[in-house]
Amino acid sequence: MIRMRTDFFSESLGMGTSMVMLMPQAAAGIGMEGADGRAGAEAGSERGVPVLYLLHGLSDDCTIWERRTSIERYATEKGIAVVMPEVRRSFYADEAVGEMYWTFVADELPQLVARTFHVSTAREDTFVAGLSMGGFGAFKLALNHPERFAAAASLSGALDPASLSLDLNTGHLAERIWAGRALAETQDDLFGLLGAADPATLPALFLDCGTEDQLLDHNRRFLAAAEEHGVDLTPRLRPGAHTWEFWDQGIQDVLNWLPLRG
Repeated sequence: MIRMRTDFFSESLGMGTSMVMLMPQAAAGIGMEGADGRAGAEAGSERGVPVLYLLHGLSDDCTIWERRTSIERYATEKGIAVVMPEVRRSFYADEAVGEMYWTFVADELPQLVARTFHVSTAREDTFVAGLSMGGFGAFKLALNHPERFAAAASLSGALDPASLSLDLNTGHLAERIWAGRALAETQDDLFGLLGAADPATLPALFLDCGTEDQLLDHNRRFLAAAEEHGVDLTPRLRPGAHTWEFWDQGIQDVLNWLPLRG
Protein backbone atom coordinates (compact mmCIF):
# COMPACT_ATOMS: atom_id res chain seq x y z
CA MET A 1 0.00 0.00 0.00
CA ILE A 2 1.29 3.45 -0.94
CA ARG A 3 0.65 6.01 1.80
CA MET A 4 0.77 9.72 1.04
CA ARG A 5 -0.03 12.79 3.09
CA THR A 6 -0.89 15.30 0.37
CA ASP A 7 -0.86 19.06 0.87
CA PHE A 8 -2.57 21.19 -1.76
CA PHE A 9 -4.44 24.44 -2.34
CA SER A 10 -8.23 24.27 -2.27
CA GLU A 11 -10.14 26.78 -4.35
CA SER A 12 -13.31 26.10 -2.36
CA LEU A 13 -11.60 26.86 0.93
CA GLY A 14 -9.34 29.61 -0.38
CA MET A 15 -6.38 28.11 1.47
CA GLY A 16 -4.05 25.16 1.68
CA THR A 17 -5.33 21.93 3.19
CA SER A 18 -4.37 18.26 3.49
CA MET A 19 -5.54 14.72 2.99
CA VAL A 20 -4.09 11.27 3.56
CA MET A 21 -4.30 8.90 0.61
CA LEU A 22 -3.82 5.14 0.60
CA MET A 23 -3.32 3.50 -2.80
CA PRO A 24 -2.98 -0.25 -3.48
CA GLN A 25 0.20 -1.43 -5.13
CA ALA A 26 1.29 -4.72 -6.67
CA ALA A 27 3.37 -5.83 -3.68
CA ALA A 28 1.67 -5.81 -0.29
CA GLY A 29 4.82 -6.32 1.78
CA ILE A 30 6.12 -8.93 4.23
CA GLY A 31 3.47 -10.26 6.54
CA MET A 32 0.59 -8.83 4.53
CA GLU A 33 -1.69 -10.15 1.81
CA GLY A 34 -3.38 -8.15 -0.89
CA ALA A 35 -6.86 -8.54 -2.32
CA ASP A 36 -8.05 -12.09 -3.00
CA GLY A 37 -5.08 -13.54 -1.10
CA ARG A 38 -2.53 -12.52 -3.73
CA ALA A 39 0.82 -11.01 -2.77
CA GLY A 40 -0.64 -7.60 -3.52
CA ALA A 41 -3.68 -5.85 -4.91
CA GLU A 42 -4.07 -5.31 -8.62
CA ALA A 43 -3.52 -1.56 -8.85
CA GLY A 44 -3.05 -1.18 -12.58
CA SER A 45 -6.39 -2.00 -14.17
CA GLU A 46 -7.66 0.36 -16.84
CA ARG A 47 -10.71 1.20 -14.81
CA GLY A 48 -8.81 2.20 -11.69
CA VAL A 49 -9.18 0.86 -8.18
CA PRO A 50 -12.30 1.26 -6.05
CA VAL A 51 -12.17 4.12 -3.57
CA LEU A 52 -13.48 4.75 -0.06
CA TYR A 53 -13.83 8.31 1.23
CA LEU A 54 -13.24 7.92 4.97
CA LEU A 55 -14.33 10.88 7.10
CA HIS A 56 -13.10 11.97 10.52
CA GLY A 57 -15.00 13.17 13.58
CA LEU A 58 -15.33 16.51 15.34
CA SER A 59 -12.17 16.39 17.46
CA ASP A 60 -9.96 14.76 14.81
CA ASP A 61 -8.00 15.39 11.61
CA CYS A 62 -7.05 13.64 8.38
CA THR A 63 -4.48 11.41 10.11
CA ILE A 64 -6.71 10.01 12.86
CA TRP A 65 -7.93 6.83 11.14
CA GLU A 66 -4.32 5.77 10.57
CA ARG A 67 -3.27 6.57 14.14
CA ARG A 68 -6.16 4.82 15.87
CA THR A 69 -6.88 1.85 13.57
CA SER A 70 -5.05 -0.45 11.14
CA ILE A 71 -6.91 0.99 8.14
CA GLU A 72 -3.86 0.61 5.88
CA ARG A 73 -3.69 -3.12 6.56
CA TYR A 74 -7.45 -3.56 6.18
CA ALA A 75 -7.51 -1.63 2.90
CA THR A 76 -4.55 -3.60 1.53
CA GLU A 77 -6.45 -6.84 2.07
CA LYS A 78 -9.40 -5.43 0.08
CA GLY A 79 -7.42 -3.74 -2.71
CA ILE A 80 -9.22 -0.44 -2.15
CA ALA A 81 -7.93 3.14 -2.16
CA VAL A 82 -8.81 5.28 0.86
CA VAL A 83 -9.14 9.08 0.85
CA MET A 84 -9.08 10.77 4.27
CA PRO A 85 -9.67 14.54 3.91
CA GLU A 86 -9.20 17.32 6.45
CA VAL A 87 -12.41 19.22 7.26
CA ARG A 88 -11.71 20.59 10.75
CA ARG A 89 -14.87 21.23 12.87
CA SER A 90 -17.11 21.98 9.92
CA PHE A 91 -19.80 19.29 10.16
CA TYR A 92 -19.17 18.86 6.43
CA ALA A 93 -21.05 22.12 5.78
CA ASP A 94 -20.52 25.39 3.96
CA GLU A 95 -20.05 27.37 7.16
CA ALA A 96 -22.01 30.57 7.70
CA VAL A 97 -18.89 32.17 9.19
CA GLY A 98 -15.95 30.20 7.88
CA GLU A 99 -15.07 27.97 4.96
CA MET A 100 -17.00 26.02 2.33
CA TYR A 101 -16.25 22.50 3.48
CA TRP A 102 -19.34 20.95 1.91
CA THR A 103 -18.39 22.31 -1.50
CA PHE A 104 -14.85 21.07 -0.89
CA VAL A 105 -15.81 17.50 0.08
CA ALA A 106 -18.77 17.05 -2.27
CA ASP A 107 -17.36 18.66 -5.42
CA GLU A 108 -13.73 19.75 -5.40
CA LEU A 109 -12.19 16.77 -3.57
CA PRO A 110 -13.51 13.96 -5.82
CA GLN A 111 -12.46 15.92 -8.91
CA LEU A 112 -8.97 16.40 -7.47
CA VAL A 113 -8.68 12.73 -6.54
CA ALA A 114 -9.85 11.60 -9.99
CA ARG A 115 -7.31 13.87 -11.73
CA THR A 116 -4.41 12.88 -9.51
CA PHE A 117 -4.79 9.19 -8.68
CA HIS A 118 -5.64 6.04 -10.63
CA VAL A 119 -9.02 5.43 -8.99
CA SER A 120 -12.29 4.44 -10.56
CA THR A 121 -14.94 7.13 -10.91
CA ALA A 122 -17.74 4.62 -11.49
CA ARG A 123 -20.58 4.73 -8.99
CA GLU A 124 -20.27 1.02 -8.30
CA ASP A 125 -16.64 1.53 -7.17
CA THR A 126 -17.19 4.61 -4.99
CA PHE A 127 -17.98 4.43 -1.27
CA VAL A 128 -18.08 6.71 1.77
CA ALA A 129 -17.90 6.07 5.50
CA GLY A 130 -17.17 8.00 8.65
CA LEU A 131 -17.45 8.15 12.42
CA SER A 132 -19.48 10.52 14.61
CA MET A 133 -19.44 13.87 12.73
CA GLY A 134 -17.99 11.86 9.83
CA GLY A 135 -20.91 9.42 10.00
CA PHE A 136 -23.17 12.41 9.47
CA GLY A 137 -20.94 13.50 6.58
CA ALA A 138 -21.05 10.05 4.98
CA PHE A 139 -24.85 9.88 5.02
CA LYS A 140 -25.08 13.53 3.94
CA LEU A 141 -23.01 12.74 0.84
CA ALA A 142 -24.99 9.57 0.14
CA LEU A 143 -28.42 11.20 0.48
CA ASN A 144 -27.56 14.40 -1.39
CA HIS A 145 -25.62 12.61 -4.16
CA PRO A 146 -26.97 9.06 -4.41
CA GLU A 147 -25.87 8.93 -8.04
CA ARG A 148 -22.20 8.98 -6.97
CA PHE A 149 -22.00 6.27 -4.30
CA ALA A 150 -22.69 2.55 -4.28
CA ALA A 151 -22.65 2.38 -0.48
CA ALA A 152 -22.33 4.56 2.61
CA ALA A 153 -21.63 3.67 6.24
CA SER A 154 -22.05 5.62 9.46
CA LEU A 155 -20.27 4.56 12.65
CA SER A 156 -21.72 6.18 15.80
CA GLY A 157 -23.09 8.95 13.59
CA ALA A 158 -24.14 12.37 14.87
CA LEU A 159 -27.07 12.12 12.50
CA ASP A 160 -29.22 14.95 13.87
CA PRO A 161 -26.96 17.95 14.53
CA ALA A 162 -29.96 20.17 15.30
CA SER A 163 -30.45 18.18 18.52
CA LEU A 164 -26.83 18.48 19.67
CA SER A 165 -25.51 20.95 22.22
CA LEU A 166 -22.67 22.26 20.09
CA ASP A 167 -21.71 25.37 22.01
CA LEU A 168 -20.01 23.72 25.00
CA ASN A 169 -16.21 23.85 24.68
CA THR A 170 -16.42 23.69 20.88
CA GLY A 171 -16.11 27.32 19.78
CA HIS A 172 -19.87 27.90 19.41
CA LEU A 173 -20.13 25.55 16.46
CA ALA A 174 -23.84 25.97 15.81
CA GLU A 175 -23.51 29.74 15.47
CA ARG A 176 -20.39 29.53 13.32
CA ILE A 177 -21.67 26.80 11.00
CA TRP A 178 -25.39 27.48 10.73
CA ALA A 179 -25.83 30.99 12.22
CA GLY A 180 -29.15 30.06 13.78
CA ARG A 181 -30.61 28.72 10.53
CA ALA A 182 -33.14 25.92 10.87
CA LEU A 183 -31.83 22.71 9.33
CA ALA A 184 -35.21 21.25 8.37
CA GLU A 185 -35.57 20.69 4.62
CA THR A 186 -31.94 21.59 3.92
CA GLN A 187 -29.03 19.45 2.72
CA ASP A 188 -28.09 18.97 6.41
CA ASP A 189 -31.47 17.44 7.30
CA LEU A 190 -30.78 13.72 6.93
CA PHE A 191 -34.25 12.76 8.13
CA GLY A 192 -35.91 15.05 5.58
CA LEU A 193 -33.65 13.77 2.80
CA LEU A 194 -34.45 10.19 3.76
CA GLY A 195 -38.18 10.86 3.58
CA ALA A 196 -37.97 12.65 0.24
CA ALA A 197 -35.76 10.08 -1.49
CA ASP A 198 -36.82 7.34 -3.87
CA PRO A 199 -35.51 4.29 -1.98
CA ALA A 200 -34.67 2.56 -5.26
CA THR A 201 -32.11 5.25 -6.13
CA LEU A 202 -30.23 5.29 -2.83
CA PRO A 203 -26.86 3.67 -2.14
CA ALA A 204 -26.71 0.72 0.21
CA LEU A 205 -26.61 2.07 3.77
CA PHE A 206 -24.91 0.61 6.84
CA LEU A 207 -25.44 1.96 10.35
CA ASP A 208 -23.32 0.85 13.30
CA CYS A 209 -23.68 2.26 16.82
CA GLY A 210 -22.87 1.16 20.36
CA THR A 211 -25.65 0.61 22.85
CA GLU A 212 -23.66 2.68 25.38
CA ASP A 213 -22.99 5.51 22.93
CA GLN A 214 -24.31 8.99 23.72
CA LEU A 215 -25.52 9.22 20.11
CA LEU A 216 -27.58 6.05 20.29
CA ASP A 217 -30.86 7.99 20.16
CA HIS A 218 -29.83 9.66 16.86
CA ASN A 219 -29.16 6.25 15.38
CA ARG A 220 -32.32 4.61 16.66
CA ARG A 221 -34.42 7.44 15.24
CA PHE A 222 -32.64 7.18 11.88
CA LEU A 223 -33.27 3.44 11.78
CA ALA A 224 -36.94 4.04 12.52
CA ALA A 225 -37.16 6.69 9.78
CA ALA A 226 -35.49 4.36 7.26
CA GLU A 227 -37.98 1.62 8.09
CA GLU A 228 -40.90 4.06 7.85
CA HIS A 229 -39.85 5.21 4.38
CA GLY A 230 -38.94 1.77 3.04
CA VAL A 231 -35.21 2.52 2.77
CA ASP A 232 -32.97 -0.54 2.72
CA LEU A 233 -30.44 -0.17 5.53
CA THR A 234 -28.19 -2.67 7.26
CA PRO A 235 -28.49 -1.92 11.00
CA ARG A 236 -26.19 -2.97 13.78
CA LEU A 237 -26.64 -1.84 17.37
CA ARG A 238 -24.09 -3.70 19.46
CA PRO A 239 -22.39 -3.34 22.85
CA GLY A 240 -19.92 -0.47 22.84
CA ALA A 241 -19.38 3.23 23.36
CA HIS A 242 -17.95 6.24 21.49
CA THR A 243 -14.46 4.71 21.34
CA TRP A 244 -11.75 3.73 18.88
CA GLU A 245 -11.96 0.13 19.99
CA PHE A 246 -15.52 0.16 18.66
CA TRP A 247 -14.62 1.96 15.42
CA ASP A 248 -11.57 -0.20 14.70
CA GLN A 249 -13.84 -3.23 14.60
CA GLY A 250 -16.55 -1.25 12.81
CA ILE A 251 -14.40 -0.19 9.87
CA GLN A 252 -13.30 -3.79 9.32
CA ASP A 253 -16.94 -4.82 9.18
CA VAL A 254 -17.73 -1.97 6.79
CA LEU A 255 -14.97 -3.08 4.41
CA ASN A 256 -16.30 -6.65 4.52
CA TRP A 257 -19.81 -5.35 3.80
CA LEU A 258 -18.90 -3.13 0.83
CA PRO A 259 -19.98 -4.54 -2.55
CA LEU A 260 -16.47 -4.61 -3.99
CA ARG A 261 -16.11 -5.97 -7.50
CA GLY A 262 -14.09 -9.15 -7.86
